[in-house]
Amino acid sequence: MKQFLAFVRKEFYHIFRDRRTLFILLGMPVVQIILFGFALTNEVKNSKIAILDMAKDETAHTLIDQLNASRYFDIVEYLQSYDEVETAFRTGKVRMAVVLPAGFGRDLEHLHQAQVQLLADASDPNVANTLTNYAGSIVRDFQDGLLKGQQLPYRINAEVRMLYNPQLKGAYSFVPGVMAMVLMLVCTLMTAITIVREKEMGTMEIMLVSPLKPMLIIVAKAVPYLLLSAINISSILLLSVFVLDVPINGSLLLLVGESLLFTLTCLAFGLLISASTSSQQTAMFISLTGMFLPTVMLSGFMFPIENMPLPLQVISHAVPARWFYQIVRNVMIKGTGLETIWKETLILLGMMLLLTTLAVKKFKIRLA
Repeated sequence: MKQFLAFVRKEFYHIFRDRRTLFILLGMPVVQIILFGFALTNEVKNSKIAILDMAKDETAHTLIDQLNASRYFDIVEYLQSYDEVETAFRTGKVRMAVVLPAGFGRDLEHLHQAQVQLLADASDPNVANTLTNYAGSIVRDFQDGLLKGQQLPYRINAEVRMLYNPQLKGAYSFVPGVMAMVLMLVCTLMTAITIVREKEMGTMEIMLVSPLKPMLIIVAKAVPYLLLSAINISSILLLSVFVLDVPINGSLLLLVGESLLFTLTCLAFGLLISASTSSQQTAMFISLTGMFLPTVMLSGFMFPIENMPLPLQVISHAVPARWFYQIVRNVMIKGTGLETIWKETLILLGMMLLLTTLAVKKFKIRLA
């Protein structure tokens, strides 16, 4: 029995000395509970919307107040004309716009019926459907409140229009997300094991005595995966257009350029992981937990970011796939140009330069 307890005690010592094992055993369950508990939800909350109030009467203001009081909507902009609606959608400021026509209150009082228009960004059809359903429910509650127990024939017709994706095809949101996931897997996961594989095979010494500088060795490791990613980008876009009927409404050259920038960012992250680890298993684990899970949960591809608590929203800013997903949706689906995605482009460029610098510094030219 003493020998058994001695082996148990020895195993505890091994676990306590290995911080990575401790993190897996104790930290990962906590992280997963937080992510799955807060991020995995189909409910849409705090969605940014715009109001175009051409009625400017008391009835219209009451309806706007009810929309603003709802936990589902956050009014971030009051528009002055229809021309500003398209601009608000193309810049990504809002997900839905509510239009109250002139004479809204007068029509409701004298004609006992009025019109409300709900314009939704259907580049993400699930969210667009949910938002219009929420808004329609609030309009119906507002209509019921006007009756005040009397059977008056008040009726508010909510006209729904889906912009960019009127047929609500799921592929319109599926394709940008798949592009981010495929490029991330090929680039980060595969490059994460390149340098560490050389260490395990004992061939790193040969590379270190070569006349190449560390920066060139790292670039040489990344080039094959960059070319493979370019092939993947081409195949995804061809399948999207000719099989899934998802059009490229913006500049093809800009879309390819942004995809290559995201590819370089993922390659840099993978090389940083590879240079910082000593085994392929560790490199694969870090790349999966560091990129795959955040890409699925915190990029906005599957679950709206505004649903999440503020700490997770802040963390999502460090996920490259979040910015790339927004870029592809804007360029491919909405047909916008660099003037609307310059911020996301600069963020990806900054991430790529930072990760590349860290990878070069972490690359050890001497084996100990």
